[in-house]
Amino acid sequence: MKLYFPVPQDADGVLLRNFLRQCAVSTELGRAVKFHGSGFFADGAPILANRRLTAGQTVSFELPADGESVAPQPEIPVQVVYEDAFALLLEKPPRLAVHPTLNYPLDTLANGYAAWAQTRGGSGVFRPINRIDKDTSGLVLAAQNSYAAPLLAQRVEKLYYAIVEGELPLGPGVIDAPIGRQEGSIIGRCVTPQGKPSRTEYTILKAEHGLSLAACVPVTGRTHQIRVHFASIGHPLAGDDLYGGSRERIGRQALHCARQTFAVPEHRSLPGGVEIAVPLRWKSVTVESPLPEDMRELLGRKT
Repeated sequence: MKLYFPVPQDADGVLLRNFLRQCAVSTELGRAVKFHGSGFFADGAPILANRRLTAGQTVSFELPADGESVAPQPEIPVQVVYEDAFALLLEKPPRLAVHPTLNYPLDTLANGYAAWAQTRGGSGVFRPINRIDKDTSGLVLAAQNSYAAPLLAQRVEKLYYAIVEGELPLGPGVIDAPIGRQEGSIIGRCVTPQGKPSRTEYTILKAEHGLSLAACVPVTGRTHQIRVHFASIGHPLAGDDLYGGSRERIGRQALHCARQTFAVPEHRSLPGGVEIAVPLRWKSVTVESPLPEDMRELLGRKT
């Protein structure tokens, strides 16, 4: 894909390298275009980074070729709930890892995405902006290309629904406690003075039959943050046996990424590319995902 950036009047005489920074082209991407791609162009003519631009020109470059993707697996369904030139939102079911790991080398969301993207002529390289746990369901945001990835990561907010054990008071609350690794565990985390600052803001929406439904905003993004924080106050997530929850009523941690809000640059599609407004103007996107069936059923049970 090729990106186009019209040079505005206030960028007249600016060095290309400085203009690229104004366009949020990362240093890493700039180097890749220069050394591994076809270079930069102004009105179709090659231009070096130390040359000055003229208002009215259009700077363009081709995104470098992606590397190898994970093994494509078309049998893994991919549900796309939002797509534009920069961002892709996928609905992940529970019991599906986001990306291959030592324990899950295949049968992941990334493998399904690779097959889906390749049928559309894409490289299949998966760039998740956020990774949710294997048994957590909900929205996963991914970047469509190497330009978009750092931009999306800077401007994303997430809301989760969690069903926790015990009946907490209705209304807002905060858990502000540092999280670090559990001693002797590769996977487990815990609240510890030696951990990193961690803050979860939540609102208890419903509390009955020994359970509470919490809408959670992880202000920080620590591994297992919501799970660890609620366990630390004596209310582990239902089904979360890693942190003391019972699987008697649900077979996985009752956690769902229900909403994501992110920003993409305003742009218009051109044949084979995208033109991006300069200076960058941001479009806010919010996508919501309903509570999955197993969590709805859990809330409806009286015993």
